[in-house]
Amino acid sequence: MTQDTLVWSSQFVVASPERAPRLPGDKITLPQSALEQLLAAAPLQAVPGNARVHTASFDPFNPHTFAAESRARQEIEQRQQQLPHPLTFRIVNPQNGRFIYAGIREFSAEENEVALSSLLRESLEIKDESFANEEAQDPAEPTEAQSAQAGPAVTVHAKQLPKGTYVRLRPLESGYDPEDWKALLERYLRDNFTTLTTGELLAVPGTRNESFRFLVDKVFPEGEGICVVDTDLEVDIVALSEEQARETLQKRLEKSARAPGTSTGSSLGGILSLGETVTAQVLPGDYVDYELREWNREDIIRVELVSDDPNVSLFASPLSSRQQSRPRADMHVWGDFSSHSPKKFELRPTNIALEGAEAFYVSVSSDSQASDAASPSPSRYQLQITVNASETLNEDETQEPHEAGDIQCKNCQQWVPERTLVLHENFCLRNNILCSQCNVVFQKRSEEWQNHWHCSQDSASGNDASSKERHDTIYHQTHQCVDCALDLEGLPALAQHRTTDCPGKLILCQFCHLLVPQKGESDPDFHDPEVMLSGLTPHELVDGGRTTECHLCNKIIRLRDMNTHLRHHDLERSSRPTPRICLNENCGRTVSKPGNDTLGLCGFCFGPLYVDSFDPEGKALRRRIERRYLSQMMTGCGKPWCQNKYCKTAKQNMASDIGPTMSVAEIMKLIKPLAEALNTKPDVPNSEPLFFCVDETSQQRRNLAELIAADTESDKAFELPWCIAGVEAGGGDLEKSREWLSKWAPTRS
Repeated sequence: MTQDTLVWSSQFVVASPERAPRLPGDKITLPQSALEQLLAAAPLQAVPGNARVHTASFDPFNPHTFAAESRARQEIEQRQQQLPHPLTFRIVNPQNGRFIYAGIREFSAEENEVALSSLLRESLEIKDESFANEEAQDPAEPTEAQSAQAGPAVTVHAKQLPKGTYVRLRPLESGYDPEDWKALLERYLRDNFTTLTTGELLAVPGTRNESFRFLVDKVFPEGEGICVVDTDLEVDIVALSEEQARETLQKRLEKSARAPGTSTGSSLGGILSLGETVTAQVLPGDYVDYELREWNREDIIRVELVSDDPNVSLFASPLSSRQQSRPRADMHVWGDFSSHSPKKFELRPTNIALEGAEAFYVSVSSDSQASDAASPSPSRYQLQITVNASETLNEDETQEPHEAGDIQCKNCQQWVPERTLVLHENFCLRNNILCSQCNVVFQKRSEEWQNHWHCSQDSASGNDASSKERHDTIYHQTHQCVDCALDLEGLPALAQHRTTDCPGKLILCQFCHLLVPQKGESDPDFHDPEVMLSGLTPHELVDGGRTTECHLCNKIIRLRDMNTHLRHHDLERSSRPTPRICLNENCGRTVSKPGNDTLGLCGFCFGPLYVDSFDPEGKALRRRIERRYLSQMMTGCGKPWCQNKYCKTAKQNMASDIGPTMSVAEIMKLIKPLAEALNTKPDVPNSEPLFFCVDETSQQRRNLAELIAADTESDKAFELPWCIAGVEAGGGDLEKSREWLSKWAPTRS
């Protein structure tokens, strides 16, 4: 669609930031009436001749349907009013003539109003104070006419931009490293922008509360702006001036000298093992990340950090489906900000945060307050992870040893001989002072005592102004969550929020298998009863509402109910009765109808023995069995696949404990016990095995079932009757048989 196919413009009042949604990038929202006007102004699109779609009632051999088809074709052509994609607008501020291009977010604004993102308002020089002044003029509840004039007016034109192929950006500050902003810029443009306007300022947020600011200097195709949706865009970064380029190069050289792994930079981190002691260093403001992959989940793990620098902190978080981020000062599960050494914490197997943990992340950082220096020096530390290192100190061991007859000084708490107590107290009271809150002794004229402090809100204390400032910043300063803009007091509270109930916390969804925020805009709240009872995050609750087909029973089941549904299958599997197999030791079939014959044979094996005669005692049946055994032993079945040990043919093909040649008397002596052990009466079920020759398919299935049943080393071992049923269901195919067994057969106990 060309740029002149859609002609539309209208004037709207800019909605105040308090009543407008938080729009990203260059997005706007328009009222519903604007969409209706745009559809009315959209030109008709003709249906291509090679894309004609006939109605279901059209019959090319019936001339009476041609007129109805022509009318239906006209209706279809009338409905081909399409808006261009993507839909872009040119917004003009008539008060100063400034303009900027924007993309549409949705048509949900109030009538006669347009909601602009903060970037668009800044580009059009629309100040937030103008909305505040209008509200101050009329403190009463405004009428509809007054609210329509509550903000400045802008003109919105429908203007389609060409697909951009090139953009040149100029950084507004020196020292930008492409490794810092390249991926951020790509993601930021893809998620938040539809257009780029020449002269526009871009502020790309970084990962550490930093911002990279760029000026859109040039675009191609040349013009006022370009569209950046569904196009390959080449981005070029050019310095504003030669001085900025030299300063940027100098900063990059300094940064490369302090790169991780160098002598003046932070250490690289890496994989940790239990009991290993790591000696490393970290620059102020940096993080050194470690990972523990293997440990016994039943052990108590202690993480310990030793450092002379009180500004070094220790953080840890598990890697699981609910925790995907590396630990940071504002986002961790365990942390130690204290100034003493060593810093440590214990991880017990009963901790719910370790449930489902695949690995364990540990990070060491140093406060950035020391980074104000031109060349900050790294802080050295030792990190160790040990097992079952719990220590219980005896109260007597913590007390200072003293001799008999010593007396403790009430001022400095030291034990001194009784004969010198008066001299000691005279000296001690003149020079030392005891802090009544922490029971620490200081010299009265020392700098430590002059700067000694105790926090009025907790039990923390220190001996210098920097430690006081650091404590207040960590524990009592208000910090804002970068994901949901919630204000919290102290970094520990912020870290707990960002690792628990923050809507923007990234999780690995168990249904869509993507890294997503655990709560979207349209998802239910964390306190929703269904969310609390399900144990899922709001995103998983909504995403789990999608349905899929059960691979076992082909029923349509919701994804979040699939585990419960499969557990029902497991209960059914474990409670299913063992299939009844043919008592012929060479047969690989099951008996589908228990009790359909006296001997417990399948229809194929019992068929040759069946006669239509009255035999209440089963004597005739026993004689027929003896004759069949005699025939097998004397002449054989003649089948090359036969493995029946009571068959002459099988004896000739494989070794057997039965002699190669036997007389009739010897054969009868051998088979007589087999026949007499059988229960041939109709009212008494037989449980003794039989040994009849079978067809090749049945023999192969029996061999395959015995092979599967003999596999006892596998995690899923099955009894022989289930293996025979599985091979029969799988048609003799090994993979299909194993698949059937895994679905329907209980494992061997």
